[in-house]
Amino acid sequence: MNYTGLSRAALEAERAACDKKLHTYTDRGVSLDLTRGKPAPEQLALSMGMLDVLDHRSVTDSESGMDCRNYGGPDGIPEARRLLAHMLGTHTASTIVGGNSSLELMFLLVSHGMIDGICGARPWSRVEHRKFLCPAPGYDRHFAITEHFGFELIPIAMHDDGPDMDSVEAYAADPTVKGIWCVPKYQNPTGIIFSDAVIRRFAALRPAAEDFRIFWDNAYCIHDFDADTPKIPDLLALCEAAGNPDLVYEFCSTSKISFPGAGISAVAASPANLIDIKGFLKFATIGPDKLNQLRHARFFKNSAGLAAQMQKHAALLRPKFEAVYGALHEELDGTGVADWTEPRGGYFLSYNTPRGCARAVVAMCASLGVRFTPAGATYPHGIDPDDHNIRIAPSFATVEDATAATHILALCTKIVCIDKLLSEEQI
Repeated sequence: MNYTGLSRAALEAERAACDKKLHTYTDRGVSLDLTRGKPAPEQLALSMGMLDVLDHRSVTDSESGMDCRNYGGPDGIPEARRLLAHMLGTHTASTIVGGNSSLELMFLLVSHGMIDGICGARPWSRVEHRKFLCPAPGYDRHFAITEHFGFELIPIAMHDDGPDMDSVEAYAADPTVKGIWCVPKYQNPTGIIFSDAVIRRFAALRPAAEDFRIFWDNAYCIHDFDADTPKIPDLLALCEAAGNPDLVYEFCSTSKISFPGAGISAVAASPANLIDIKGFLKFATIGPDKLNQLRHARFFKNSAGLAAQMQKHAALLRPKFEAVYGALHEELDGTGVADWTEPRGGYFLSYNTPRGCARAVVAMCASLGVRFTPAGATYPHGIDPDDHNIRIAPSFATVEDATAATHILALCTKIVCIDKLLSEEQI
C-alpha cells in the first residue's frame, strides 16, 4: 500500500503494526554494525595461506634479482607491478606499487599538489578559492582529504550511468577547479558502474586548469558477484588516445582481496605523471614493503589467481546482499517510502528515504542497536541537502544479522515516514 494515499486511521493502524513487528527484532536485543565496508572474518581467512608463502628458508629475491629484504626504489617489485597493473587492465610500465593503502597514495598526491604543484604547476595552496568536484552520494574519506586541504567541495549529481557529465564539463572550465573524485565501478555508495559513454567523456575532458586531475579510485575493479559483469574501459589508454595522457591518476589496492591494512596498493599514470610522483616520493620513503609485495605476488601469481580469490569472496558476499535486497522488497514494495540500488558487486548499496527523513531513521536505528554510516556522510562536508541518503554496508555482518538489520532499517523508515505524514499530512 502506498502510504501517501492512506487515511489517518489507516496510517495509525499501519504504524502500530510496524511498531509491533519492530519489537520482534529488538526485544531480543541487537547490536549490529553496518557502518563500514569491512571484510568479514570468513573473507580474511581466504588469505591466511599467504602468511606461509615466505619463511626463513625462502628465496626473497624478486624476479629482477632485487633482494626484497633490503632497500630499493619506489616503483615496487616487477611481479607486484604486473599483478596490479593487470588487475586494473593497464600496463605494468604505467604502474607503481606501494604500501597497504591506496587512500594514502591519494592523500600524498593531493598534498604534493598543495605543496609542490602538479608537474611544475603552481602549488594549489596558492590558488585562491580552489575547488574539487565530488560526485555525490560518494565516498566520505575522499571528501575528507580535499576538505582537510581547504578545497571548496562541489557536489556533482550521480546518475545511473555515473556523474552528471554536463556539470563536470561546465565546472572544469573554471581554472580554480583542480580535480574530481571518482569510483568508476561499484561506486561507493551507490554501487553503479560508470557507462562507457561517461568514461569516454572523462577521457575527452578539456579542463581549463592544466593541473586538473581525475582521481580514479578503481577500488572494486574485480569485486564482482557474477561472471557476466561488464568490464569498464581503461581510462589511461582512452586519455592517451584523446591527447590527454596526464589527466588521470588511477588507484587500486588489495585491501578487500587479501588483508585490509596489510595488503598492497598501486597508482597508475602517464610517464610524465610517474616522473612527477617518483620525484616527491623519494623524499617520503626509500621504498615500500617489498616482502609483502613478494608475498602477494607469489600467493596470487597472476590474474587467474586473483579471479579465483574473488570468486570465493563473491560466494560469501552475494548471499548477504541478496538478503538485504529481499528484506527491502518484503518490507517496502508498494509503500513509496524508499528506493535503493541493487549492485552486483562491490561493498555498498545506496538507500534513499523521503526528503528530510534520513537522519531520523539512522538515529532511530541506532537507538535500537543497529548502526549505519551517519546520514549525510555520503555528501561533501557531511551535509546531504535533501537528508535522504543512507549507505548500507552488509559485508561484515552474517546473513542473519544483515537480514535483521535491514528489516529494522525498513521498519524505522516506515515509522518515521508515517509520523511525518501524520504531523504534516505529506511526506
